[in-house]
Amino acid sequence: MKFGLLTVSYSGLWHDGPGLSLEDQIERAADLGYDGVSIETKRPTAFPLDFDAEDRERVRQTAQEAGVELVAVESMSNFASPFQEERENNLAMMHDILEFADDLDVDLVKVFPAWPGVKDDQAETAIYGEIPMRAHWEQQYPGTEQYAKWQRIVEGVREVADWAADLDITLALQNHPPVLAGGYEDALRMVEEIDRDNVGLCLDAVLFYERQSDDYIREAVEACAEHIELSHYGAWNFAREDGEIVQTPSPLSGELINNEAFVRQLDRIGYDGYLISEYCVPCMEEGEIQGPEAIDEANEMALSYMKDILADVTGEPMPADD
Repeated sequence: MKFGLLTVSYSGLWHDGPGLSLEDQIERAADLGYDGVSIETKRPTAFPLDFDAEDRERVRQTAQEAGVELVAVESMSNFASPFQEERENNLAMMHDILEFADDLDVDLVKVFPAWPGVKDDQAETAIYGEIPMRAHWEQQYPGTEQYAKWQRIVEGVREVADWAADLDITLALQNHPPVLAGGYEDALRMVEEIDRDNVGLCLDAVLFYERQSDDYIREAVEACAEHIELSHYGAWNFAREDGEIVQTPSPLSGELINNEAFVRQLDRIGYDGYLISEYCVPCMEEGEIQGPEAIDEANEMALSYMKDILADVTGEPMPADD
C-alpha cells in the first residue's frame, strides 16, 4: 500500500489563505513524504476547464520531476437529481473530468453517487450542504423517492462508466451519503447493480461511522475485496500527546476510526493501492481559523501514524521521510 494526498486539503476551503495550485500541491506532497496526489476537480486547484493542453502537460511534468504519482482524479458528481437539466449538467462535467484524467495519464476516477455540495461564501471556511442519513424504512420499500434517486444514480454511473471504458479508466464509487447509508452495504449493492467491469469502490472506514469494531471492519473488507480501488482517511483526527501521535474522535461520529483493523484487513486481501489523506473540515484552533501550516502538521502526523500502522501490519518498516 502507498500513501497519497487529496488536493482538497490545500484548496483554501478549510484553512486561512488562498488555495494552492495543483503544481504547488504536488510539490507539497513530495516534501511531506507522500507517494502520490489525488486530484479533486474544483477551483482554485483543478477545475478541468481552467487547464488547456499546455497546462495539463505541465502538471504531468511537475509530478514526474517531483517523483509523485498522479493517483486519481476525484469528481464531485451527483446523479440523483429529479431534474433532467441537473443530471445532464453532471454528465457534461463527468465527460470533461474523464478527458482531464486521460490527458494526465490517470486511469482512476472517483465518483460520488449524490454529492450534496459545498458552500464557500457563507463564513470564514466552507460548509457542507445538508447530508441527510437514510432512514431504515426507506431502505426496505421500493417505490419511495429514495428508490427513484437510487435508480437515477445507477443509470448515471453506467453512462459515465461506458465513456470511461473507452479510455481504459476505472470508476471508484465512494461509500458516501446521502442516498447510500453509512457503512459498506449500500455501496457494494450499488456497484453490483451498476454491473460494469470498470466500476469499483472507494471504501472509506471513516464512513462506517460508529461501526468501528474489528468484526465489522473485517466483514466490510471481505465483502468488498474484489471491488476496492481506492480509500481515504482523515488527517483532521490526529494530535500530539506527550510527544506521541494519537488519534482523536472523528467529527462525523464522535468515534475513533479503527484504522489499524482496516489496514490489516486490506493487507490480508492483498490490496496494493493507495490510502489517501484528506483534510476537509474547518481547520480551527481555539476558535480561530488556521493557515496551511496547520494542514502541513496534520498531514505529517496522519502520514506518520498510518505508516506506523502499515509497518506493524506487514512487519516491514516504512522508509523514513527525507
